[in-house]
Amino acid sequence: MNGRLPPWLLAVLLVLLYALHNDIWLWSDARIVAGLPIGMVYHIVYCFAATGMMALLVKHAWPSHVDDDEESD
Repeated sequence: MNGRLPPWLLAVLLVLLYALHNDIWLWSDARIVAGLPIGMVYHIVYCFAATGMMALLVKHAWPSHVDDDEESD
């Protein structure tokens, strides 16, 4: 496996992250964490997870021909 994650695994992780975006289980939760509503804290953590997912996609799914230095005319 040349150091790349399989495309199916990246797709599964992406769908899972997409499914976790809407936190319907926290809509009616009024708890406060670190001075913020729990839903806001969830979305802060979600943003970090989305950033990590994008880093994985760039590292493992970025097409190699995009980084070629040669110009094709």
